[in-house]
Amino acid sequence: MEKRIYPTAIESVESPEPWPKTDFNNAREAVDALKALYVRNTKFLRDSFMSLSDTGFIDRRFRAYYPEISITTNSYSEIDSRQAYGHVPNPGQFATTISRPDLFESYLIEQLKLIMRNHGVPVTIGESRTPIPLHFAFLEGTYVDGSIADKIKRPIRDIFDVPDLEGTDDHIANGTLELQPEDTRPLAPFTAQRVDYSLHRLSHYTATSPHHFQNFVLFTNYQFYVDEFCAHARDCMAKGGERYTAFIEPGNVMTPAGESSPLTGAVPPRLPQMPAYHLVKPDHGGITMINIGVGPSNAKTITDHVAVLRPHAWLMLGHCAGLRNTQALGDYVLAHAYVREDHVLDDDLPVWVPIPPLAEIQVALQEAVAEVTGLTGYDLKRIMRTGTVATIDNRNWELRDQRGPVQRLSQSRAIALDMESATIAANGFRFRVPYGTLLCVSDKPLHGELKLPGMASDFYKRQVAQHLTIGMRAVEKLAAMSPEKLHSRKLRSFSETAFQ
Repeated sequence: MEKRIYPTAIESVESPEPWPKTDFNNAREAVDALKALYVRNTKFLRDSFMSLSDTGFIDRRFRAYYPEISITTNSYSEIDSRQAYGHVPNPGQFATTISRPDLFESYLIEQLKLIMRNHGVPVTIGESRTPIPLHFAFLEGTYVDGSIADKIKRPIRDIFDVPDLEGTDDHIANGTLELQPEDTRPLAPFTAQRVDYSLHRLSHYTATSPHHFQNFVLFTNYQFYVDEFCAHARDCMAKGGERYTAFIEPGNVMTPAGESSPLTGAVPPRLPQMPAYHLVKPDHGGITMINIGVGPSNAKTITDHVAVLRPHAWLMLGHCAGLRNTQALGDYVLAHAYVREDHVLDDDLPVWVPIPPLAEIQVALQEAVAEVTGLTGYDLKRIMRTGTVATIDNRNWELRDQRGPVQRLSQSRAIALDMESATIAANGFRFRVPYGTLLCVSDKPLHGELKLPGMASDFYKRQVAQHLTIGMRAVEKLAAMSPEKLHSRKLRSFSETAFQ
């Protein structure tokens, strides 16, 4: 094998001209500056990489930095205590790195407006000291010819920064970030590199662009719900949209309002691991549905990444095992507490942390069930129970000694069992994303009541459509609320970031 000989050691670093730190009292102008800086710095990295294809030899390193937002406050002025975000907890210097300000434009403008209003201080836009990894500098959907890298006579990491997993973590969100008194405090729950990592993972897992994700997310563990969602969405588009502007499927296949078939995108040769479907409204106000499959690992994986988009709410719609003899197949379960035996979040959120019900979500779901089923008050109790949902990581728990699990389920007063709901709710709590769960009883293993083949088909035809309608009705109710009301103070810890 031919031995690769590298040139002499790199002694210089080439970067764009320093970007001067500038104060802004207008949120939109501040975000425009973020966008200009981000475009310039990522273009520098792309152009530098492409230029190496000419000779392949290089005697310098190329580096560009993420944009940064920072503020400084000197007052303990009292802030409106009704709002969960938009303010810092005490005087000091706060900052966050930013990626993809084009994608987060509306979000950033809203967060900066609140900070300026609540503290009466300008925001400062400039360059951080965190390098942008080359991998995250390429435009979404870019194809990089491998032959270019082959021509470069050095390892890529010798001449460009690459993703650094040591700086890609959830210490801020987990509340485990250790700082010295003189350190700058975080302004947002995620750093730029953590955001970039998740944006790339979202594209991979869902086969849709992060740009298409909406602020209200429905998770499901059955394809039947996706089929019903797609049928509803296509019918909606054919009828003119009914307030929605487009329907987007894996492969970024887009059907605009007023059309009966897609006009853009390419259907992937096979579905991704967790396909996503988006009913789009202006300013990301629509609904995203994701089939996460079965299991708490998938539930954690997808919510870890969706969380960086800062949605207004996510809900779990799926099937569960009913644990009470008084339940019937097709009954609904509205979770107001969770038993967490999923274990995938044990290192991030200890099991002793309670996951509280959120009043806004609970009310929206209960009202939606009543409106769709036509039942109210005491009659609603015939088809829906509110109680504890247990989530486990062993799908075949029934095959083991049942005395331990059954005793724990009874002591916890659990009324339903599944493999995803507590994980999704716990990650919502962890990442300050309002969450809720409405499940449908599909079997009763403790009571020997399982669906026969013919019963299963009838059950799915009858219940999935109604269940999905309930979920979408609940989303409509949540979307009608202001973000300030929806994002609960229950999800905020002692010392929180100003950004929602």
